[in-house]
Amino acid sequence: MENSPQRHRDTEKRCEKHIAHKDIKNMVMLIILFSATCFLAYSNGANDNFKGVATLFGSRTTNYKYAIWWATITTFAGSLTSIFIAYGLVTTFSGKNLLPHTIADSPEFVTAVTIGAAMTVMVATVTGFPISTTHSLTVALVGAGFTAIGLQVNFAVLGSTFFLPLLLSPVIAIAFGSILYIIFRRIRIHSGITKEWCLCVGERGKVIPSCKPAAPLSVKYSSTIGITIDTQENCREIYKGYFLGMNSQKSLDYLHFCSAGVVSFARGLNDTPKIVALLLLIKGLPVHWGMLAVAGGMAAGGLLNARKVAETMSNKITKLNHGQGFTANLVTGILVIFASKFGMPVSTTHVSVGSLFGIGLATGRINIRIVLEILLSWFTTLPIAAIFSGSIYWILGKL
Repeated sequence: MENSPQRHRDTEKRCEKHIAHKDIKNMVMLIILFSATCFLAYSNGANDNFKGVATLFGSRTTNYKYAIWWATITTFAGSLTSIFIAYGLVTTFSGKNLLPHTIADSPEFVTAVTIGAAMTVMVATVTGFPISTTHSLTVALVGAGFTAIGLQVNFAVLGSTFFLPLLLSPVIAIAFGSILYIIFRRIRIHSGITKEWCLCVGERGKVIPSCKPAAPLSVKYSSTIGITIDTQENCREIYKGYFLGMNSQKSLDYLHFCSAGVVSFARGLNDTPKIVALLLLIKGLPVHWGMLAVAGGMAAGGLLNARKVAETMSNKITKLNHGQGFTANLVTGILVIFASKFGMPVSTTHVSVGSLFGIGLATGRINIRIVLEILLSWFTTLPIAAIFSGSIYWILGKL
């Protein structure tokens, strides 16, 4: 009986140590989760930011530097706007309907999903393939969920809420892109607007050898009239004529920039809440601060690591002129904003590639080999993201 109070105090101390240890573990896990989410935002920006302005670069409307800065500014604006009008996607990507709450709310599970998706997107970025962060996140949820509870994953919700929009969106974009381009082309022809190729003629410097015998190795600099001949990739197709009393080329360039900004804005609006959903476990972090952190990570990734994906999206899928680029952007912007408003997890990548593919089909200038490689990268994303997230969840569970 004399030792009973002492045993009680020892038990209390052990409980306190256990609680303190658990609190420290949770705090460390949440710090890792926040860092992993920022890394995912960076990877997303590197792979996705340029997709909105790819048509500007591909049609030679502007250079890479101006295109990526325009994408960064408008994507950041879309990310901030998502705080107010796209909260439904935060709920969708929290995993609450796909898995039991005890699993979806665990730091280990969310961290595994985040790291798995980020690694998948970054691998694709380094190799130059435009894949979907939405796709990667969805499959990472399934991979970690399968490791956690096996076949108890709610596959009905997975099909209707996630995979159905992801599968249908590129098909719809292909159809809309082809039809809208044909309509716009007929309007252009009916309005009397023609297409021309620019040809640069003017004075240029030329180094020629001197004929003086005393200086056989001397040279002199002369001016001559010449014609600049360049590769087809650097030729610039322009529109000549007026539409509603305005210069058609200047008007189209203005609309093209606006449409690229709309697509980038829509991408920020659609993608930011999906990534922020991973931060819901950090109770002391307000959602709007989480969105600001994600927006900053996406901006940094786009500015520092977007070049390879930019080349694929701008130059390899199909050759574009100004009108075709504007049409592709218009289709992508409309579909992504519509999906964001109704909480549908479509992929900006799938929609933008689908619209470019539709334009290429209508013009007959599609690069089938590149399209097939991109499709293969999308299918490869499935097992890679699932394996990454499932393995990381297993490792974290052991630790």
